[in-house]
Amino acid sequence: MKKALKHSLVWILMLSVIAGCSSGGSGAAGEDEDKPQDVELKVFMSFPRFKDQFDAYFDKFKAKMLAEKNINVHIKLEMPNSDQAKQILQTRLSSNDAPDIYTLHAIADIPTYYEAGYLSDLTDQPFVNELFDSVKQTVTYNEQVVALPMESLSWGYLYNKEIFADLGLTPPQTLDEMKEVVNTLNANDIKPFELAFQESWIPQLMMALSLGGIVNSEHPDWIEKMNEGTASYKDVEEVFDIIDLIMENGTDKPFEVSGATGSADFANGKAAMWVQGTWQAETLLKVNPDMQIGVAPLPVSNNPDGTMINLSTSTSLAVSPTSENQEVAMALLNFILDGQESSALFEELKFNPVSNVHQYETFPWVDEASQYVSEGRAYQDLSLPNGVTDETAKQLQSYYTKDVSKEDVIKALDNAWAAGARGNK
Repeated sequence: MKKALKHSLVWILMLSVIAGCSSGGSGAAGEDEDKPQDVELKVFMSFPRFKDQFDAYFDKFKAKMLAEKNINVHIKLEMPNSDQAKQILQTRLSSNDAPDIYTLHAIADIPTYYEAGYLSDLTDQPFVNELFDSVKQTVTYNEQVVALPMESLSWGYLYNKEIFADLGLTPPQTLDEMKEVVNTLNANDIKPFELAFQESWIPQLMMALSLGGIVNSEHPDWIEKMNEGTASYKDVEEVFDIIDLIMENGTDKPFEVSGATGSADFANGKAAMWVQGTWQAETLLKVNPDMQIGVAPLPVSNNPDGTMINLSTSTSLAVSPTSENQEVAMALLNFILDGQESSALFEELKFNPVSNVHQYETFPWVDEASQYVSEGRAYQDLSLPNGVTDETAKQLQSYYTKDVSKEDVIKALDNAWAAGARGNK
């Protein structure tokens, strides 16, 4: 009897424990159903100067995803210096450590990255239908939209409109006219050009603009011949005429001047012109909100047909095909061009509209550049092989210090082009 009673009590206790566990488990399951799903996105952007703006914008995305999808998105944002970003990204991509979303240059990078299998097909994403057709073409490759465009640019060099007006100057249309402007500025103790060479991507902009003008006005088949191995930078060596003029009439100690310092100096009137893009407008106006920014095409010869505005889509966003969170990554990509939120973001960044959803007033420098475009004095950004831009940046720094000659630069760029062209095949 005692044994039977003992066994009965044991069974009762076990059943009580099981029932308790079952009841507790049911409550936990209910709680788990309401608990947000945690997702981490790795986002790589070459926009360190815009970190605050993107942090704030991503906070809006996270709130939207939590409210609408019950997904708690954690964004790990990486924003290296522009000089280092491309090398870091390519190392990550080639070592199978790709970010979920990353920036790339639409014209320069898409062909190489597409062939390497680094780009997702975005053709069916909602944002695509709202892109301006002219912009959509720049991020389309092999009949697929493979990136979201952010910076659609009409750019030349920047100039201080107040300084020009005070001296009765207008943007020069030929190389000789630019020399006259330089002489007038020097005579009035104003440095003609801002030089900021600490970051090598800035001086290479001189080659980007001068090469674009020379090629499109004098050597329209030069790119094709370079890819075939039948041309040389020697054929377009006129590019050095304007580069030499800029380097000889610029601000002092350029290797001590970063992009941020150069922006502050230029915004405060320490030079009248700067070979720098309109993407710098936000930084300039942060330093001097009253600055009157002008944009003009860079004269490269005494043929005014070569004085042209560069049309391009530069920094764009791609999604890695290896992302483990593709659905959330695509949601963030579409949010960048959200119909309710993105106009305020693009306006704050001083970017041109790229989509039908953008409803904001364009800036005076955009209208100024667009006037040249409407006159047919513009060209699409040149497509150079991988590695050529980086080599150009390095060579122009050395050219300024006279460590290399013009002939050395030509030889180095020819070699870089040949290597890049082979790599693209």
